[in-house]
Amino acid sequence: MGAIALVSTLAFAPVAAKAEFVNILTGGTSGVYYPLGVAISKLVGEKVPGARPSVQATKASVENLNLIEQGKGEVAFTLADSLADGASGKEEAGFKAPLTKVRALGGIYPNYIQIVASKDSGIRTIADLKGKRLSVGAPKSGTELNARAILGAAGLKYDDLGKVEYLPFAESVELMKNRQLDATLQSSGLGVASIKDLANSVPIVVVEVPAAIIDKIGAPYLKATIPANTYEGQAVDVATAAVPNFLVTRASMKDEDVYAITKAIYDNLPELAAAHSAARSIKIENAMKGSPVAFHPGAEKYFKEKGVTP
Repeated sequence: MGAIALVSTLAFAPVAAKAEFVNILTGGTSGVYYPLGVAISKLVGEKVPGARPSVQATKASVENLNLIEQGKGEVAFTLADSLADGASGKEEAGFKAPLTKVRALGGIYPNYIQIVASKDSGIRTIADLKGKRLSVGAPKSGTELNARAILGAAGLKYDDLGKVEYLPFAESVELMKNRQLDATLQSSGLGVASIKDLANSVPIVVVEVPAAIIDKIGAPYLKATIPANTYEGQAVDVATAAVPNFLVTRASMKDEDVYAITKAIYDNLPELAAAHSAARSIKIENAMKGSPVAFHPGAEKYFKEKGVTP
């Protein structure tokens, strides 16, 4: 009788919701995308019933967009210019064809173009990079595309440099510590761990990106400032360029799932700010501004409820 009663109870027990895997595509572990991806994973796990989130370290923007297009991720970080290149299928940027399955989830914080040289390299301006050893980020990453744009607008080609290294942030810093590199260009949120590590190890110079260069490139590049004392030894404000970041998702994701993920993120921005200082710049009122691709209907529904419009 006990066995019959147990079977009867189980027969009428509610069926658990099917687990939904949410793979979050980020960037290198020493950048900003990764710790924010971990924080988003935690929020999704806590706030979205049935979600099973995971975090994947990648080469960032371009790889992330191609993985989303291939159905190999649910949420991804990307720079706005990489997203625009993907939407148009710009081959030299790393896209074989226009991306048709990528949708915007929401705008987040801006990436700052941070050119940092060792003090003893003699580099003080972008022009001084000529003949020097520079790391420009992983090949065809968002950072490397930023490097091409900035150097090109300054009248420099890779051939003008003494040596070009295509390395992630942390590896670039290790080479600089060992005097095997003169400078690194890193496109990231302010206070990125890799540059903090470098500045705490050797004297550095944060190199200005003049307004004229930003004007020459145009949108989505914006004028910005790296505030004084962002890094050890940086005593003054430094003018630079910034590029907005976006979270994107797959067009085939269910509206209710994207709505729940979007809500989990933007209802809990203080938790993201606690994970990394760059997230303090995320404002819900800016979440629908400037996307090169259409928003997912699930994200649109959430922002409409919050009074946020494109």
